[in-house]
Amino acid sequence: MIKILKYSIYDLMRSRWTYVYFAFFLLFTFSLLLLSSDLSRVIISMMNVVLILCPLIATMFGVMYFYNSREFTELLLAQPIKRISIFWGQYLGLASSLSISLLLGIGIPFTFYGLFYSAEILDFLILLINGVALTFIFSGLAFFIALKNENRIRGFGLAIIAWLFFAVIYDGIFLLLLMFFREYPLEQFSLFATLLNPIDLSRILLLLKLDISALMGFSGAVFRQFLGTTLGMLVAGFVLMFWIGLPLWGIRSTALRKDF
Repeated sequence: MIKILKYSIYDLMRSRWTYVYFAFFLLFTFSLLLLSSDLSRVIISMMNVVLILCPLIATMFGVMYFYNSREFTELLLAQPIKRISIFWGQYLGLASSLSISLLLGIGIPFTFYGLFYSAEILDFLILLINGVALTFIFSGLAFFIALKNENRIRGFGLAIIAWLFFAVIYDGIFLLLLMFFREYPLEQFSLFATLLNPIDLSRILLLLKLDISALMGFSGAVFRQFLGTTLGMLVAGFVLMFWIGLPLWGIRSTALRKDF
């Protein structure tokens, strides 16, 4: 698995799309820092980009890489190699290469602007951790969807629908439920519903860490009461790890049962 992981990272690092992904974050971050010297405001602006773009790119890259490397995968399957090692190695290579591009693209500009001498370094680390976590989560979902569907068009369509659901549709359904049942106590429901969406969970964690949860009104107070505590942070971290592990389990179960 380690050899396949190394090969996948090397293969993806030669792809121009990896450099485009890196260059976008590099130029965008430098532009924000040129417009504002307040690192806290720049981190808030980067939050909105990371929470939407990282899942989208991870989803698209995951599906594209799986289908484009299908012949190589079939060659590996003909060798005395465990199926789990093949697919987990490819998945980890893809997620790692995207994470490296993200870390370098955002980290280099902040380093030049004196991040390590500022008080916002912890907020910046939380931003990067959430970006990497979302990259691994949605790369895994994309691999799982592509592995389940032989048809490329169907695989791409389902992957885009999955991203749209977590990024847009889920929030709309959530707000409608809050509006229809506003006369009932919904504190516990709001917390539980947030944990079911990794993008929303990452957003809440960043808002709490940046100390701007007051902008969310009553909901912000509820989230701070639980997720702002040590126990809440541990639960949130465990849920993010669960979201990373869930696609891995799906890839494993599908790969073992699928007839190639």
